[in-house]
Amino acid sequence: MLNPRFLFLLILIALSACIETQSSKGQEDTPNAAPQVPTNPSGRMVSLLGTVLPPKQLSERVMGKRLEQLEDARKKYESDPENLDNIIWYGRRMAYLGRYQEAIRIYSIGLDINPNSYRLLRHRGHRYITVRKFDAAIEDLQRAAFYARPSENKIEPDGLPNRLNKPLSNDKFNIWYHLGIAYYLKGNYDKAISSFKKCITYADNDDLIVATTDWFYMTYRKIGNLPAAQELLAPISRRMNIVENYAYHQRLMMYQGHYQPEDLLDKADRDNDSIDPTIGYGVANWYLYNGQVDIATELIDKILRNPQWDGFGYIAAEVDKVSLGNL
Repeated sequence: MLNPRFLFLLILIALSACIETQSSKGQEDTPNAAPQVPTNPSGRMVSLLGTVLPPKQLSERVMGKRLEQLEDARKKYESDPENLDNIIWYGRRMAYLGRYQEAIRIYSIGLDINPNSYRLLRHRGHRYITVRKFDAAIEDLQRAAFYARPSENKIEPDGLPNRLNKPLSNDKFNIWYHLGIAYYLKGNYDKAISSFKKCITYADNDDLIVATTDWFYMTYRKIGNLPAAQELLAPISRRMNIVENYAYHQRLMMYQGHYQPEDLLDKADRDNDSIDPTIGYGVANWYLYNGQVDIATELIDKILRNPQWDGFGYIAAEVDKVSLGNL
């Protein structure tokens, strides 16, 4: 006769096996179920200086609208989780709320299904820049450039439409633009120059031209090649059809001598303690180029007190702050 305790143990093992079988069967019955994306809406970011960055600041109205858009994107994703557009928009809507790590996880899940998708690689590479993982961004964007080569270049839809509700950028521009910025932030200026040379070939409107030219100009100035930097300014004029990138256009006007640095600072959204990162970074660099390190450092500190820590100007200011601290 079996020992009662041993018999009880056998029954527990049998029940466990039955439960595990039923669980596996349920998973097999729904092979297209959407992978679960961990949520962490209050997750914090850390800067290159080791400081904890505040949550993304949005007005109540904007926050409400973006949450609705995220919910719509989530439902579409869960209804068809292998659809490339559904994956991309779920990630983009997550990022517009400042939930960048979650956006990266969504893109990573998508890349498990579509490992050669240059569109997913482009978006994940962008968000790796946002979270200060420049090497990972470069790897993704290099792969995106490779896989995009045989593909027809297409307009990329806007997630945050401009005043004309007209998308301005295209797939290949975005790949090379973000790759150039990633190299710039990494301090690999030679490869940044190569990327911006490629990027400018896809800049088919004035907004894209001024954005690329500005970063291209700053890259040449970083390596001390003033003639090459000045040559880039030849196509830039006061009368350009700018829809979005006013700050880049104004910075280029400053490089040409039409504005003084103080003129741009007066136009910037600033107070006594902080300054707009896009305008501020261009002006801070201008002072660095001209040997006025104290003024540049003061402006960089003001940029880093601005809550808009997810912009490229802010991230570049962090990089320069680290560099200046090591001088």
